[in-house]
Amino acid sequence: MSRVVIALGGNALQRQGGASAAAQQAEAAATARQLVPLIKQGHQIVIVHGNGPQVGDILLHEEAFSSDEVPTMPLDSCDAMSQGMIGYWLQQAIDNEMRADGIRLQVVTVVTQVVVNADDPAFSDPSKPVGPFYRDEAEARAAAEKRHFAVKPDANRGWRRVVPSPKPQTIVEKDTIEQLLNNGCLVIAVGGGGVPVIDDGQKLTGVEAVIDKDASAAALADSINAEQLLILTSVDGVRIHFGSPNETELRETSVEELRGYIDQNQFAPGSMLPKVLASIGFVDKARGSRQAVIASLDGAEAAINGQGGTVIR
Repeated sequence: MSRVVIALGGNALQRQGGASAAAQQAEAAATARQLVPLIKQGHQIVIVHGNGPQVGDILLHEEAFSSDEVPTMPLDSCDAMSQGMIGYWLQQAIDNEMRADGIRLQVVTVVTQVVVNADDPAFSDPSKPVGPFYRDEAEARAAAEKRHFAVKPDANRGWRRVVPSPKPQTIVEKDTIEQLLNNGCLVIAVGGGGVPVIDDGQKLTGVEAVIDKDASAAALADSINAEQLLILTSVDGVRIHFGSPNETELRETSVEELRGYIDQNQFAPGSMLPKVLASIGFVDKARGSRQAVIASLDGAEAAINGQGGTVIR
């Protein structure tokens, strides 16, 4: 039996045009059907999920009804809301799927805080767009001044608020997650990369930022001594020379080889690069005793058995 941290991409819960709770619960049920075979093999599993579309929807609702009497909730609180909501959907879906297979296993969601460094350079250069689009620059600047946040143009689509994306340092609830695993639970944790907090030695304080989900999954996997990090996304592996006649899928690769490809700008910053960097970070710390796999959700069972996806050693 191995301990595996599974990072689920956004496609595991919400597809284009499917923002309703019912639609996302249906996607959660489909995701659960892909994960239960891994549970049946006896692996100790922690699930980390994305929350981009969901926390975006929460922010849109918050902004739509914002007033002096009922002000918009801060982003860290919205992150926590999304962790509870998505955790509930996944808990129920996995439990229902296991019951159908006669499996009795407690599924637990941990609303997880992740410590970030107050001096992280990301705080001086917010870059992650969140929330609604503004009609024009003037409206965006006025909102930024009133609400004390930063705004930038978003890919020629309009102006939006931007927040920092600092690197994860430590998982606050890692000992609790470890205890739950040791007691036979399947754990859902660090949703959306976790709620970012600053630890000043006296107290924890939430900050309005977002943490890359794959980076936090790797940090969690390292902290609980997982043998494998399984990153499930919409494609079935890592490719180089993407979109060219020389496009090649990597079935097995190394940290050193991937670093060379990064230097060649082979991976898109907004999609595959964070997954590759998270895999490198997790594998490199152990020098040979761990592996990461990047694969499609549909190929999860094959990937965990070394028969699919891209294996990084």
